[in-house]
Amino acid sequence: MKFNAKWQSFAQQSRQITNAYDCLCIEDLNMKAMSQSMNFGKSVADNGWGMFTTFLQYKLEEVGKQIVRTDKFFASSQLCSVCGYQNPDTKNLSVREWSCPYCQAHHNRDINAAVNIRNEGMRIALA
Repeated sequence: MKFNAKWQSFAQQSRQITNAYDCLCIEDLNMKAMSQSMNFGKSVADNGWGMFTTFLQYKLEEVGKQIVRTDKFFASSQLCSVCGYQNPDTKNLSVREWSCPYCQAHHNRDINAAVNIRNEGMRIALA
């Protein structure tokens, strides 16, 4: 029963996202490799990210919308979303906030990465 509830939730959430957006930009992540190399273990391997993105892709495509994946090597959390400076210090996952030494913009790691993924995805979509 728990298994079915998980997939039903994926279906509902992917439908909500499909209805709300014409283009979705996501990072192309290899969750299996991440779980092995970063010692996240089963929590990452079992999160269903691949299945969720599959739900999103087919639902977006069936209504003429698109999903754009940024390359897994795109430095989304390292780039300043204001000026483009690449900060090598943010490779360390414990760095959750940082200030750009070039333009002084202050960033939350996750929000900054999301802005960069959106911008890169839109660049790819419009190319």
